Amino acid sequence: MNTSPLSGPWRITFDTNPDDCNLNCIMCEEHSEYCADNNNRKNRRQHRLMDIELIRQTVEQMAPRGLREMIPSTMGEPLLYRYFEDIVRISSKHGIKINLTTNGTWPRLGPQKWAEMLCPVTSDIKISWNGASPSTQEAIMPGSLFSQRLDDIYAFIKVRDDISRSGGNHCRLTFQCTFMETNLDELPDIIRLAADLGVERVKGHHLWVHSPQMQYLDMRRSAGSRSRWNMVVERCKDVAEHLQLPDGKNVILANFIPLAIEGKNVPDNWVCPFLGQEAWVNYEGRFDPCCAPDAKRRELGMFGYVTDGGMEAIWNGTKYRRFVQDHMKYPLCRGCNMRRPPEEVRCHD
Repeated sequence: MNTSPLSGPWRITFDTNPDDCNLNCIMCEEHSEYCADNNNRKNRRQHRLMDIELIRQTVEQMAPRGLREMIPSTMGEPLLYRYFEDIVRISSKHGIKINLTTNGTWPRLGPQKWAEMLCPVTSDIKISWNGASPSTQEAIMPGSLFSQRLDDIYAFIKVRDDISRSGGNHCRLTFQCTFMETNLDELPDIIRLAADLGVERVKGHHLWVHSPQMQYLDMRRSAGSRSRWNMVVERCKDVAEHLQLPDGKNVILANFIPLAIEGKNVPDNWVCPFLGQEAWVNYEGRFDPCCAPDAKRRELGMFGYVTDGGMEAIWNGTKYRRFVQDHMKYPLCRGCNMRRPPEEVRCHD
């Protein structure tokens, strides 16, 4: 695999509206009931909101330099961003795709209207889905009603398929899970549900532990939990291999990777899928190298603001290039749960 930095990021994540969400998912670094910042947010005078001009100018600068996709906020519900329709227009103007992660509540417009707007301009929509039963889904994502979410997905997929069949863009749908004790045994059934619905992919990540209450949910915490994780991975692969989507294809699994039982749960030869490939911009315009929780990624240093000279200068600057080369010196990077086996990185999206 070629890990040399690109001349510009192929994808940029804009943290558009981290304070806006209508759920309180337990694993969220911003809105979980376990998160101290959730209480701080209620007392914060400033509502964190990205200026749409920051997105417009950054995309205009980087689209000619290889930018293919952009992701609106993954630190809040992006469909609540007051300028989201402008993001769609910017995407269409520059011929780049939106890659969306949403909690699946389809706020403001409902599933049909959002499907009509999103599917023509979106490469992949990752819908947060964390249980195959109402009790598990609603415990992990408080505020999410399981039966309503199912009805919404049926409605969304109908519009998506109508657009695709008429010759328009085919937007892939993904169920995105956070792997944890709470939903471990339901992962195979989430894959079965995806196949029944026509959701092409199930993707997940291990939990970022950001509070003491979450430590016991981490599947990497002990030899016993890792062993149970590995057994479920094999079950998931077997389910995906023997189930077919309505089009006859198999459900794609992403990041269902066995863990070492003893020693490091992230081997030294696993690589970062982001550095030199993707970029993050926080609501103020601060350049960030990855998707680690905000407090943690600040430990990696300050690279600059795209509002001061644009992203290209930061991307090609000495500080960022040195970090790409030497990032494994940082404890956060050495233990990062987003690193992947080299052969898996090409599939990361």
